[in-house]
Amino acid sequence: MASIRDLKQDLNYVIGDIIDAAIITQDIKPEVTAESEKIVDDCISTFDSLIARVNDRKVDNRKAHLKAVKADLETEGRALINRVNAL
Repeated sequence: MASIRDLKQDLNYVIGDIIDAAIITQDIKPEVTAESEKIVDDCISTFDSLIARVNDRKVDNRKAHLKAVKADLETEGRALINRVNAL
């Protein structure tokens, strides 16, 4: 398992890249501004919930917990990317 710092950096990079893509799409297609802003809001709430789970130290099996967080990042990240691509 990679370090917790690496997982937090992955969270920052993945969510940050999705936000960048949504904003760039918004600049290219001004008609999708409302949906793009909704995607950005969802990215921020996803980041907040995942980072809170990473920082939770009161779990029984920390290694399994962090693997679950990483899996959820992949799942939710793909869903957000698909929404950006649909714009």
